[in-house]
This record gives sequence, C-alpha cells and structure tokens, in this order.
Amino acid sequence: MQMRTLGPSKIPVSALGLGCMGMSDFYGPRDDAQSVATIHRAVDLGVTLFDTADMYGPYTNETLVGRALAPHRERVLIATKFGIVRDLTDPTRRTIRGTPEYVTSSCDGSLQRLGVDHIDLYYQHRVDQATPIEETVGAMADLVTAGKVRWLGLSEAGSDTIRRAHKVHPISALQSEYSLWSRDIEDDIVGTCRELGISIVPYSPLGRGFLTGAIRRFEDLAPDDFRRRAPRFQGANFSKNLALVDALAAMAQDKGCTPAQLALAWVLAQGEDMVPIPGTRSAARLEENLRATGVVLDEAEVSRLESISPKGTVAGDRYSADGMQFVGR
Repeated sequence: MQMRTLGPSKIPVSALGLGCMGMSDFYGPRDDAQSVATIHRAVDLGVTLFDTADMYGPYTNETLVGRALAPHRERVLIATKFGIVRDLTDPTRRTIRGTPEYVTSSCDGSLQRLGVDHIDLYYQHRVDQATPIEETVGAMADLVTAGKVRWLGLSEAGSDTIRRAHKVHPISALQSEYSLWSRDIEDDIVGTCRELGISIVPYSPLGRGFLTGAIRRFEDLAPDDFRRRAPRFQGANFSKNLALVDALAAMAQDKGCTPAQLALAWVLAQGEDMVPIPGTRSAARLEENLRATGVVLDEAEVSRLESISPKGTVAGDRYSADGMQFVGR
C-alpha cells in the first residue's frame, strides 16, 4: 500500500482510506457481517485510515467500526465526526451544533461507541453558524490536551473558517466532497489548505458511486437510498450526467482499468496532500478501488479527464437545498 501524510504533523496514512458511512446508512439495506469482513480485508491490504461519524445510523456505524477494528487498533487510525444532530423520530431532519458543551459530550459518546481510549482524527462535521468557530475548535483543542483526541479536522468548511480555526489549534485535515464531478473546492479552499499545510480528505471521490458506471437508471437505487433525493440523480440531471460516465468508461477502456480506478487515480494525481476515502460494503469493490493506486496518469491524461468533466458542468447540486446551506461555511 502506498503511504501519504496528513497535515502539519505528517501523520502517516495509507494513500486510500475507507469511508464506512454506507455500511450502516443512506445506501439501502445494511449487512453488518459483510461490512465487518470488508473492514478486515481493508486492514489486510494495508488500509490504515477508517472514517465514520456519530450521525451515521445514527450512532450505529461507530459501534460497527469500533467492533471491527478492535483486533487491529494499533495498526489503524480511526476518524470520526460530530456536529450533525439527527432527529431520532425523523432522521431526515437535522440541525448543526458546535457548542463547547456539545463537543465534549459528543466526543465522550463516540469514545464509548468506538470502544477506544482516544480518537485519532476528530472532525467537526459541519460548521455551526450560531457558534464562533474559535469556541468550537477551542473545545476540540481541550480534548487533545485531555488525551481523548490526537488530531483535529474540519468537514465542508470555507476558507475563512479554516483560517480562523487553524489559529486556535492546528488543523490536520479538511474533509470535503471532491471528485471529477465535484470540483468546487478548487476555487480557493485547496489553495488555503496548501498554504496552511492542511491535508484534504476527499469523500465521495467516486461521485456517490455514479462514476463507477454501475448506476444506469434511477430505478437502480434502492427505495430508501438517499441518492433518490439528491438533485444530480434526478430526472434530466441524471440523463445528462450519464454522458460523463460514458466518456470516463471509454477512457478507462483505453487505459486498461475500470472507471472507478480512473476516477480515483485522478483524485490521487491532484497532489500528495490528497487522501481519498471511497466507501464500499463490498470486499471486491474495495480491492478494485485499492488497485487505483497503481494507475499512473501523465499530464495529457489528467487534462483529458478534466476536459471530460470541466468544473461546474455537472448537472444538479450535490445535496438538496437544505443540505447545501451547510456546505462551504
């Protein structure tokens, strides 16, 4: 497994991590036995960064990940997130919270569910506009001092917020959606992170599975799959975005790899400070994704991929209007 480093502390991690959200929520029925087997296979193949959050499930994904990684705790880094509060009577409803008191209680809950004495990388999942970022990160820094957390991260934060947070305590990683069909952070966020030495952890680097080519119709999504509510997967947007997938598949055939491997290779080629975390419940898909680290792109191939999906041309927003209001704050 190729290795990279995270943030100012130069934390060694595998070049590809594993996003575990879909093992418990959002993408149709769960299969814990299959997911645990996939996590174990990831460890066997050298993956060291595993990503979860308290809101996945909610709460159940942390328990799953902690149980699966317990035999391998010394070999892996566990990242989790706080700040998105789901209504337990209606999980589609959510609020954002970043008060110091909530930071502390959320961390204690995550430690218990994960079954660990410290969290390696602790992210604020979304920025709470009602709480100054200095107060939230100050409380997160207190967790580092207490030995409950090793390193801090932000998720979907804007450049100004990143700068303000970094002045309170070093931020090691920014987690944001980034892929051939989600390139918004290139405008200024990537530059800000590089100026400050903050690594970028792209989630959904396969466009929530769309770039794999496995989803050809809206009906391919399970009835309870949240992508049915995502604008990019609806109506005319879906049909238009298939053109990107078809062009990617054609280039992958020329390259002798799969569309997923080509899409991941593009993200990896954006810089050594990129550590994507593609998610999957399948060991076979995991192995396919990890082989992307062996796909080398030259400048002409990178340019060809970027011409296939120029920034801003993908049809539809990443989230519904409610979800988009919490992005880039």
